[in-house]
Amino acid sequence: MPAANDDWVARTASDVIAEASRRHPGVPPTCASGISPSGAVHLGNLRELMTPHLVADEVRRADHACRHILSWDDYDRFRRVPKGYPETFAEHVGRPLTSVPDPVGDCHRDWAEHFKAPLREALDRLGVQVTEISQTEMYTSGAYLDQIILAMRRRTDIGAIIRRYQTRQTEVDEEARADYYPFRPYCTTCGRDDTTVVAFDDDTTEITYTCACGARIGPVPIAEVGGKLVWKVDWPMRWAYERVTFEPAGVDHSSPGSSFTVGRHLVEDIFGGEMPLHFMYAFVGTQGQAKMSGSLGGAPTPKDALEIFEAPILRWLYARRRPEQSITLAFDDQVGRAYDEWDALTRKVTAGTAEPASVAIYTRSSSTAGGKLSQTPKPMPFGTLASIFDITAGDEDQELRILRDLTPEAPIESLDEVRPRLDCARAWVLGYLPEEKRTQIRDIPDEALLAGLTEQERHALKLLVDGMADNWSHQGMTTLVYGIPKLIRGLDISAPPTPELKVAQRAWFALLYGLLIGKDTGPRMPTLLLALGQDRVRRLLAV
Repeated sequence: MPAANDDWVARTASDVIAEASRRHPGVPPTCASGISPSGAVHLGNLRELMTPHLVADEVRRADHACRHILSWDDYDRFRRVPKGYPETFAEHVGRPLTSVPDPVGDCHRDWAEHFKAPLREALDRLGVQVTEISQTEMYTSGAYLDQIILAMRRRTDIGAIIRRYQTRQTEVDEEARADYYPFRPYCTTCGRDDTTVVAFDDDTTEITYTCACGARIGPVPIAEVGGKLVWKVDWPMRWAYERVTFEPAGVDHSSPGSSFTVGRHLVEDIFGGEMPLHFMYAFVGTQGQAKMSGSLGGAPTPKDALEIFEAPILRWLYARRRPEQSITLAFDDQVGRAYDEWDALTRKVTAGTAEPASVAIYTRSSSTAGGKLSQTPKPMPFGTLASIFDITAGDEDQELRILRDLTPEAPIESLDEVRPRLDCARAWVLGYLPEEKRTQIRDIPDEALLAGLTEQERHALKLLVDGMADNWSHQGMTTLVYGIPKLIRGLDISAPPTPELKVAQRAWFALLYGLLIGKDTGPRMPTLLLALGQDRVRRLLAV
């Protein structure tokens, strides 16, 4: 694990360069990620990609070639039907993911490709460059045949290593047998892996197996049998085959007795390779949600996140956390806070006042070794854009009018100047803002509320209506609406706030919200007033 006070990306990249040079002089280092497309690839899986990506990209920034491989575990068995999909797919349980039909029709050639496609799109937008490796293609092409035969011949040694770290009785029952085999065939009769190897000839490499479907196959050359090494053997085999220099893993793979612990011995003692540089990364969750599971369904995906976060900001939400720190991505009203923090960081970097560590994180978020990522040309506060869309119901002419009023010194001339952030704000309002928090502007004045106003409240409304024309800008309206409680108390509009004034301002804003939208809270008041326009405000506040 990197030291707490260092730049873990730079330190790891330096270690990767040095280690690759020591192990395989002249061969670029390889950083590795592995994803099983058994269901939607979620935001937890994205950390499996972002962590080695940041390191690989840092290596490239140092003018070294670096390969980042994404091993698709698409030859894994189909374990269960994810939530939300027809139970008829249960007939495919036990078959390779690439042998299961597309879950929603024929838009992709198989189950695995259906879930790979949206991640590919997201990675492209995020600037994450990977070399994809299909384990189905590797196993069925015979690429791993020598490694499979080696593992079968060394099965006794492999079994002894695995037993050394067993912690559950089920593992002992399965792997402590004298006839343990580290290879599981897919039955040629039913296509499933409900199989049991009963014999393997070390000399002829012929295998015999039975299946729960009743079939008995063999002896036949193992080269003619579809199947794969069990996970704890498959992973270290690939480390050696791909010459992996660096591969982090989640907590579940990094605990004592886990796949990494066993793999360390198997890669060196069986496959003649070396353990990759490694550290653990913590889980990713969403606001109020525990650890994600793509096979169970329902977890937000990178594509979901990119609908509401600009790509550099989503990168930043991962890059700003150290590997051992958990990440919580909020899809509620904290989204605006994330944008505000990013904008504040951008201003500091631009002004040259940001700390070096913050500059490094910003650089890794906003660009890759290949260049800068696209960002909104004229970024407005996310909350402002969300409010504008909410208030106008997406009327683009009205949106542009309000944005021009908000930027009088350098007016926004086209909505493209605030995209993609505007589109992110729209998606957030439509997909995540609860209906009860949506803004519904009154069609007619609230006569009952107006009739019950005090003289002081009527005076405050008159100051607002009379002052709008001379203060019709975001800054002007902000000063005016916050200043009216001061004016009616005989204070200067620029007087500093006091506890008493803050109470008065809250009451004043509640009155305005009640008259304009029938609630006691709502969008930021200056933005709301600008969105309504002077004529409509005067009509609803008629005094």
